[in-house]
Amino acid sequence: MNIVNLIDSKHHRWHAFDNLLDWRQAACDAIFSASSVAIKQRGAFHLVITGGETPYEIYRLLNVIRDDWSAWHIYFSDERCLLQTDSRRNSYMAKKIWLDHVPIPPSQLHVIPGELGANLAADEYARTLQNVDIFDLTLLGLGEDGHTASLFPDQEWGTAPDAPDTLAVINSPKFPLQRVSLSASRLSRSRQVIFLVHGKAKHKIVAMWLAGKNIPARAIMPITGIDVLIDSFLLKPLII
Repeated sequence: MNIVNLIDSKHHRWHAFDNLLDWRQAACDAIFSASSVAIKQRGAFHLVITGGETPYEIYRLLNVIRDDWSAWHIYFSDERCLLQTDSRRNSYMAKKIWLDHVPIPPSQLHVIPGELGANLAADEYARTLQNVDIFDLTLLGLGEDGHTASLFPDQEWGTAPDAPDTLAVINSPKFPLQRVSLSASRLSRSRQVIFLVHGKAKHKIVAMWLAGKNIPARAIMPITGIDVLIDSFLLKPLII
């Protein structure tokens, strides 16, 4: 692993990995480091997790590591408005591969109720988020179009300081049409934000991100900046 010196490194710290196993392990290490600090300093660990294929094997690794799970509180960056039992839901994947296998109290698994439809689910989850001021760690992915969570290009991202915590997405460019997403403003209210970026298909959008293009991922701007864990080959043409 190495930290690559790239444009905008003040706000974006790019950690490049040649080996996929090292990339996954670094993500796990970062998560447990954040949990250790949070539990020691504040008695609880508030973690926002992401969906999609990218974090799948990372969650599998978390499943076999011991920790003070009773202090963990899990939130979701976004959710598809599908039935709870639909395997395409982020919560379904996370539970199957990880959350159902560790003793986090059920009351501390804060699932977005996407089955209610975008508007009702967004309102309900906004009430849930009133119980936490600042997340300790937020994990996010990067879509080939630059989207993160369910914040898509040419749609509302909720970047204003007074933006609502949750957004009802009713015309998603990806299936299904209805989703719920935490706003960019709410995602940025985290002590640490880590983007997990993997796969050859991400090369073009990574180049756009580095070039300063206005993609949704750039709207996530916590005070502490962000860390990007990324395949090194996605950065090779751009290394200074």
